[in-house]
Amino acid sequence: MKMNNPQSSKQNPRAAMLGVGLDGDDGEMRLTRGKNFTLVGGSEETHAVMQETAVKVNEELHRKGKTLDETSPEEFRDVLCDVVDKIRRQ
Repeated sequence: MKMNNPQSSKQNPRAAMLGVGLDGDDGEMRLTRGKNFTLVGGSEETHAVMQETAVKVNEELHRKGKTLDETSPEEFRDVLCDVVDKIRRQ
């Protein structure tokens, strides 16, 4: 029987972004991990867009002096929408 580490249950949960691409049909398994994100799957193009999005969300939060852990769901949504709009306009 495996015992849970009592210290691990006392740690605060950390916020993270998860991106899942469903359009990858070339046989490649794409996986990118960052400080607070994990991106899985997708075509080469989709995976690249997910990478750019995660990096730019983190840059925007850094510019605001915040981490993902300190960001409310509403603020995260706003930042994500702004980043996605900027990427689409490129």
